[in-house]
Amino acid sequence: MGPDIIVPIGFFIMVLGIVLGVPLVRAFTKRVESKPREALPTGDLVARLERIEQAIEAMATEVERVAEGQRFTTKLLSEARPAAPQAIAAPQPAMRADGTVLSDAVRSS
Repeated sequence: MGPDIIVPIGFFIMVLGIVLGVPLVRAFTKRVESKPREALPTGDLVARLERIEQAIEAMATEVERVAEGQRFTTKLLSEARPAAPQAIAAPQPAMRADGTVLSDAVRSS
């Protein structure tokens, strides 16, 4: 088989593919397009979605309130923080009412 016979055979195979392929592709696209589309949401579904939306908005409001409370608490703690290292650095010894310092042995008993 030389190149003078391969070219015509290739041409006829290509024409056969086009002749058979075009109707198959058209039939497939017609079948895909004729499938029913998804139905629009019903009134019940719309009402459920609205309730979900309201619940999410309420949760978002509550989360914002919690976040605001946390920011406020953090602000209070950061303002009280400068005095904390001084109290930790110099612990007060245990004393009796008369002013005498208790030893470790007396404190543990």
